[in-house]
Amino acid sequence: MSPVQPQIDAPDLPFLDINDPAFSIRSDAVRDARAAGPYARTPYGLAVLRYAEVNALVNDRRLIQGSAAWSRHNNITGPWAHWWSNIVLNREGQDHVRLRKLVNPAFASKHVANLVPEFQALANELIDAFVDDGQCEFMHQFSEPYATRVVCKLLGIPEDEWETLAGWSEQIGLGLSIVGSARQIEMEAGLANMLAYADTMIEERQQHPKDDFLQSLVDANVDSDSLTDQELRENIALLVFGGIDTTRNQLGLGMDIFCRQPEQWQLLRERPELATNAVEEIMRMRPTTTWITREAAEDFELDGIQVSQGTTLHLFTESSGTDPCKYANPAFDMSVEDRPKHFGFGGGRHYCLGHFIARGDMTEALVLLAQRLPNLRHDGEPEFLPDSGNTGPVRLPLLFGTPESS
Repeated sequence: MSPVQPQIDAPDLPFLDINDPAFSIRSDAVRDARAAGPYARTPYGLAVLRYAEVNALVNDRRLIQGSAAWSRHNNITGPWAHWWSNIVLNREGQDHVRLRKLVNPAFASKHVANLVPEFQALANELIDAFVDDGQCEFMHQFSEPYATRVVCKLLGIPEDEWETLAGWSEQIGLGLSIVGSARQIEMEAGLANMLAYADTMIEERQQHPKDDFLQSLVDANVDSDSLTDQELRENIALLVFGGIDTTRNQLGLGMDIFCRQPEQWQLLRERPELATNAVEEIMRMRPTTTWITREAAEDFELDGIQVSQGTTLHLFTESSGTDPCKYANPAFDMSVEDRPKHFGFGGGRHYCLGHFIARGDMTEALVLLAQRLPNLRHDGEPEFLPDSGNTGPVRLPLLFGTPESS
């Protein structure tokens, strides 16, 4: 924790030690704190636990994006911290508007419809490789190659390079775990390789232009009129990393839910049209991004709590998404229609750029996985990143098919 981080002077609030690797965002401690009230203290500042307060604060103009402070809070320095603070996600004001406008076209909803046949073909190709075995290690045999090759299709990157890109992405993503500071050498190695790869892609497009999204970014860099050299390479690295990391983790978290609720998996097999709802339920119940981070841009009072400028507020996505004050029956159930919106993709002016693509590729993957992998269950204990910060399975061994054939 940074020594300059303002602290919440509210000793009566519960305290949640969210930077403890053993802490879980879904723990009884969080549930008890939410029952007591909408707020809790953390080592970083204030946690917001209930739906109504998260919904109000995610768009509050007194707050700015707070993720830029992640490196400072977690004693991460050097090139990774520099990159993290400069990407579109963590810029504010006109810089954020300018960069978001340039990046937005890659993630427009029309691209989802165009890519659906490719999502389906890719999912079937990956399933074909292990379906006859009756078992798989889902993260490395499906989730990782699927998420990475979708990004390759989107950005015009050769798909045979997916494994290398996935490895670098996994290293970069360590920085978003609460144990990231202990893995800084790996994080920076992954980032250095991803930035060098971005340089290679930029040079290739400068010499051999193509009619695609990546070319539009390279063209915006001409004479640095819309995009500086540094912004170009750093945000290309973000697009590759972000597209891989989020979908890979989110699919794994979803499959873990279905292993624990086999009746929902069977329902999805019988009613594939529910896959769209399934994605939303997964994002509500087990979001890979366990909180939305904001920072106070000014001093203000929040329900009697004095919040100083610079204070971090973590808006808990899972806690708000299962708040019984908002959801009459918060349990996972993809047959329920018209759920209140969740915050798994964030909210406000920093809403996730890639949500259309993420929703589309996860929907198509779940339809085919449910059709082709009956009787889904764990094959031993999965291994997960800590259940706060950005989380997801490290290993997810699965069994499927009839019990007799397994």
